[in-house]
Amino acid sequence: MPLPQPTSLGAAASVRTSFNPSPIGPPSIGLLRAAVVNWALARHHGGRFVLRIEDTDAATGMAEYYEPLTEVLHWLGLDWDEGPGVGGDHGPYLQSERREIHLEVARKLFAAGELYESFSSREEIEARNAAAGLPATAGYDNGDRELSERRKAAYRAEGRTPVLRMRMPDEEIVYDDLVRGRIVFPSRSTPDPVMVRANGDPLFALASPVDAAMMGITHSVRGDDLLPSVPRQLAVCAALQRIGVSTFTPRFGHIAAVLDSRGKKLSRAVPEAEVLGYRERGYLPEAVVNYLASIGWSHSRAGAVFTRQELIEDYDVSRIRTRPVRLDTAVITDLNAAHLRRMDTAGYTAALLPFVVRTGALPPNPSPDQRELLERAVPLVRDAAKTLVEAAESLKFLFLPDDGVPAHPGDTDTVALGEAADLLAGLEEWTADTVRLRLKEGLGTGARRAFAALRIALTGRPVTPPLYETLALLGRDSSLRRVRCALDAGRCAPR
Repeated sequence: MPLPQPTSLGAAASVRTSFNPSPIGPPSIGLLRAAVVNWALARHHGGRFVLRIEDTDAATGMAEYYEPLTEVLHWLGLDWDEGPGVGGDHGPYLQSERREIHLEVARKLFAAGELYESFSSREEIEARNAAAGLPATAGYDNGDRELSERRKAAYRAEGRTPVLRMRMPDEEIVYDDLVRGRIVFPSRSTPDPVMVRANGDPLFALASPVDAAMMGITHSVRGDDLLPSVPRQLAVCAALQRIGVSTFTPRFGHIAAVLDSRGKKLSRAVPEAEVLGYRERGYLPEAVVNYLASIGWSHSRAGAVFTRQELIEDYDVSRIRTRPVRLDTAVITDLNAAHLRRMDTAGYTAALLPFVVRTGALPPNPSPDQRELLERAVPLVRDAAKTLVEAAESLKFLFLPDDGVPAHPGDTDTVALGEAADLLAGLEEWTADTVRLRLKEGLGTGARRAFAALRIALTGRPVTPPLYETLALLGRDSSLRRVRCALDAGRCAPR
């Protein structure tokens, strides 16, 4: 039973990749990495990217996690050409809605002799393994392959209902992995797998290759935990070709797991693994895609920081390294800072605005003046802030009332602050340059203490955007009023 050779990366129009998540938990780094890989592979070759939800065994989590799954794909910009919400010629795209398709294919496979009835119980299989000198847990021994019709009838008379198993090839299976290259599975190393349960439900082992074949998927990259399933998937693909359901075998690639800080496989329960959490913490989707693509892979020209378009232009799955990589939140943060620095002022302002609103310093619908002030302030934080949350916290002081800046009487050097206030009170032309000159010329050796006091008085924080530019943004009246409030330990009269 020779297995056909898989298709190769051929003409651009022939490449169809898929992302087949099972919504059983919050969308994680490991899961979305597979989405980025398959999306980039399809876009690089001008092909199509298909989203298929494998929800057959995910009923308990489907309602809770399906919406966040599509939400995070939209946020990351991983658009799909076919799938839920988009449609296409190969639907339905929810595995649970394809049950009758799977059963019809199973009937054809059984009629052609590709599947056979297996009546053995687990206890009987273990007993046969023990009698053969094998561990009881050695698995199914293919003992029902050649059951006579008489024996089958006897089992049915006992009330047994068979499962349907795929007849695996007896020879070794040589397989060319997109990522790992040539892999050899020894002969008879994979027992005949169950394809249809005794209750009539098709299993994932059948449903997944059937769906891939009927949707024309040519290439699929997934986690290396699925590598042991390759022999049975190739066997199903070969059987589907023999009965005329498909005409080719997809190429599979297997990427190493993402590990946590301890070197263990990354769990969905680890907060840093949840991708939507990065959106809440002020990370850009471009930076997250950049990181996901960079796990075990590097851009040949752009270096560590690259855009989606640069990813598409350079993507090559054969350059994915097979060693596991630990999740590194510091790298994600650095990439995010780099992408923030690349943004123009208008784009940065639009991205930052919701986070400033979230601090409570701005209303949900800011006025044009408030938006204009925020845009003027962006250059003060763009090069320093690593996240939009950090930038919003740094700039929210701009929108507080002058008498609403948190007072820190115990932390403020009122003598130094008073000296700065006296110098600034006489300054009429109020710009960053004129403020700088007045303070530097007048404060002398006390400048350091005065600057620290000014930062707290103006913003309520010891670390602020550049001080002179901050004074210029606030303007003369607002700046002097905040200083007076700080000198009065926050007891100035409301405006």
